[in-house]
Amino acid sequence: MKLTSIGYLGPKGTFTKIAVDATFNGEHKEDYKTIPECIDAVDNGEIDIAVVPLENAIEGTVQLTVDYLIHQVRIPVVGEIVVPIQMHLLVRSNMISKEEEIEEVHSHSHAIAQCQQYLHHHFNHAKVAVTTSTARAAEMVSSSDKPIAAIGNRAAASEYGLEIFKENIHDYPNNHTRFLILSHHPEKVNIKREAKGEKTTLLITLPSDKAGALHQILSAFAWRKLNLSKIESRPTKTGLGNYFFIIDVEQAYDDVLLPGAKAELEALGCQVTILGSYSVYDIL
Repeated sequence: MKLTSIGYLGPKGTFTKIAVDATFNGEHKEDYKTIPECIDAVDNGEIDIAVVPLENAIEGTVQLTVDYLIHQVRIPVVGEIVVPIQMHLLVRSNMISKEEEIEEVHSHSHAIAQCQQYLHHHFNHAKVAVTTSTARAAEMVSSSDKPIAAIGNRAAASEYGLEIFKENIHDYPNNHTRFLILSHHPEKVNIKREAKGEKTTLLITLPSDKAGALHQILSAFAWRKLNLSKIESRPTKTGLGNYFFIIDVEQAYDDVLLPGAKAELEALGCQVTILGSYSVYDIL
């Protein structure tokens, strides 16, 4: 019997890999260099499941993930993983004794943004460079003879034999990231963990830019007492001022309330797409 295959943003030691390891076990796991490569792999059948970052509590939405799923490849969302994020400053062991010796700091753009105040106060003297992932930054530091550092997690430090020079350098303590589980084959998603809740994500496009349109959309959910955990607008890329809305409803797609809201919105001339109705898993 062929093992289920799961793709994630790699290499080993990324927060996405932590999310995958904490949620799945026994499957074949394949790392990809970029989010689009990972999404493309599940769309063309190379892998069964993709896990990609969606939103960070400090830095906000990962726009690359949202835009690629909306404009390039439509894959059903079949689950969500919420992972606590701790950022550490990683260096090669016995190479650096004080911060002033560090000439460069490498990491993913979102990790850098989540540690902006720390970098501002401690590394104005150093070059800050963006890499494709936090793990890739750790990998670079492990193979370099230069006095450089990476921002990454404890798993990356262990994977690449690095020393944690400074712990918890992120700007805010309540730092979490949401990861989406994507698959055309939900029957292959086997998670041996209790879900903490259910969610449905909708993509809504307005018929035209008119006064009160957003109010009408929200009213369709409000009078049905459907709780929205997130609403976000993104450009349709068809011209200035043209937007669609992505809305998260805190319940599974049912037989009455959500179909009723969808029908009401469509009667107003909106286009409504169900991006997914799925369970949410919290990794403590």
